[in-house]
Amino acid sequence: MAKVKVEFKVNGREYSREVEAATRLLDLLRNELGLIGTKEGCGKGECGTCTVLMDGKPVNSCLVLAPQANGREILTIEGLSSGDRLHPLQDAFIKKGAVQCGYCTPGILISAYYLLKNNPRPNRDDIKEGISGNLCRCTGYVKIIEAIESVTEGREGHEE
Repeated sequence: MAKVKVEFKVNGREYSREVEAATRLLDLLRNELGLIGTKEGCGKGECGTCTVLMDGKPVNSCLVLAPQANGREILTIEGLSSGDRLHPLQDAFIKKGAVQCGYCTPGILISAYYLLKNNPRPNRDDIKEGISGNLCRCTGYVKIIEAIESVTEGREGHEE
C-alpha cells in the first residue's frame, strides 16, 4: 500500500509522518506519536472514548483517517495540562471523584473542554448535552457533571 505524507500539529507541536492511507488518526496518535491518553473503546464512533479536537472541534479519532489530519491542528488529553499543572477540568475530575476506571475520562474531558470553550457558563442541561457523545459505564455521570459545574462556577475543581 502506498504511503501518504501527513503534516499536522498536535498539542502545539508540529509533526510530519508517512502513513498508510487507511491509517486512523487514533492509531497515528497512539502508535506513531506515543500519545496513549486517547483510548479506543468501540472503534465505531459510538462511545466517544477516542474524542480529540481537530481544528478546535471534537471528532472521534477512530473514524478520522490520518491523511485527513494533514494541515490540521489536533488537541489530545495530553495537551490540556501545562507542564506539571493540570487543566482545571482535570483537577476538578480528581477532586470530585469523577473518575472510576478512567477509560472514558480523556474523551469526556476533551468534550467538556470544548463545551466550556464555547459556553463558559453552561447550565446542567448544556453540560449533559455537551458530553452526550461520551459513554461512561462506571460513574453514572453525577460526579462528572458536578466536576464540570465546579469549573464553570469558578471554583476550578476545589472543594468548598
